[in-house]
Amino acid sequence: MSAPNNRRSLFLGRMSLPERTFIADALRAETVGGVLLLIAAVVALIWANTFSGSYEAIRGFHLGPASVGLDLSVQHWAANGLLAVFFFVAGIELKRELVAGELRDPKAAALPVIAAICGMAMPAIVYAVVNVVGGGSLQGWAVPTATDIAFALAVLAVIGTSLPSALRAFLLTLAVVDDLFAILIIAVFFTSKINFLALGFAVVGLVIFYVLLRKGVRGWYIYVPLAVVIWGLMENSGVHATIAGVAMGLMLRCTRRDGEAHSPGEHIEHLVRPLSAGLAVPLFALFSAGVSISDGAVHDVFTRPETLGVVLGLIVGKALGIFGGTWFTARFTRAKLNPDLRWPDVFAVASLAGIGFTVSLLIGELAFADDPALADEIKASVLLGSLIAAVFAGILLKIRNTKYKRLCEDEERDEDLDGIPDIYELDKPEYHLRMAAILEAKAAEHRRLAEVASSTHAGDDGPA
Repeated sequence: MSAPNNRRSLFLGRMSLPERTFIADALRAETVGGVLLLIAAVVALIWANTFSGSYEAIRGFHLGPASVGLDLSVQHWAANGLLAVFFFVAGIELKRELVAGELRDPKAAALPVIAAICGMAMPAIVYAVVNVVGGGSLQGWAVPTATDIAFALAVLAVIGTSLPSALRAFLLTLAVVDDLFAILIIAVFFTSKINFLALGFAVVGLVIFYVLLRKGVRGWYIYVPLAVVIWGLMENSGVHATIAGVAMGLMLRCTRRDGEAHSPGEHIEHLVRPLSAGLAVPLFALFSAGVSISDGAVHDVFTRPETLGVVLGLIVGKALGIFGGTWFTARFTRAKLNPDLRWPDVFAVASLAGIGFTVSLLIGELAFADDPALADEIKASVLLGSLIAAVFAGILLKIRNTKYKRLCEDEERDEDLDGIPDIYELDKPEYHLRMAAILEAKAAEHRRLAEVASSTHAGDDGPA
């Protein structure tokens, strides 16, 4: 009888160099977008609380062709139009993760996927319990389920905390799976009465989009107008218009062929991500985050069951859900945590995932569309809950920041100056030969300097 296989997979271990490079580039763009998002949210709060009349007038101003059902408010354009760009990028990210990233291997994907599902289920459960006990509305159960990766990375940038690439990749994977389920939640639970004619034409448009991609047709002047038409049809269908963005993102090819430096999906994501992170999402925040922050509003956040459920869902539900799901899955699959990290590191990242902003604000608007006053209170609870989660996670991460900096330095060190971090070349004889030549050259230089210093010293000790 053969011995049982006791090998344990490594959780949060070192990624491959191409994957690490791709994720580093993506997170760098998200960090910049997150800082802009943070600025937009602050501007919205100041504007709404100092010149509330002009703020409400501008975001409530309607524009667009009424003849095709697109006479929408500025706030609606931001939520349904600009966020379609954000979800388009999310669709590409999801497709890439499924075919070339962390989610392509079912065994490796099990842990982050289960962690993300638990990280969405637990906040919903916390919200439901608070509202059942307090007699509140269950309509907002989905509000605290989403994680805003850009805002989370902006917090890391602001507080100056480093994170090893494995933890950053784990956070990104959680956010990608979060986006997938947020898309499903919006499509299933927040779809109004369906116009099947408009939906049918939208589907036809998506089929044309897919066929053109598979035929290798190129040209933004073909795809951009087609995408706008598909979006307009989806907006008129009753299905949330951002679903069109996701669908088109998922259709792009994200695997590289021979001779390709980047897949079409990666190339388009590289072009569109700055538009999403630098313009679409900050503008959405500008016209959605403007809520009253008076003493009464803050009091209501902690006393009304709907808003308290959102706050506790983000702070408690997210941290316990992600950490608990990760720990139990690791135990069940016998996954071994990277020896350079500790379980408190995972808990800190789980707490950081409690920053729910963009999608949480969108779901809050959809869930309480018939009660604008409560919708604004829900937004305030999202902002306050995200702020508390950010402060709590920041404290936890700062405690381990010295360790993180050392790990990041080890990941970035390139002593042979070949453009590849040394940690990826330790098993290559060429690397060690290069390092031997570099060290021998340094040793020769030090010997020469020692001889110069010795002769100088001898000259100083000689007769005057």
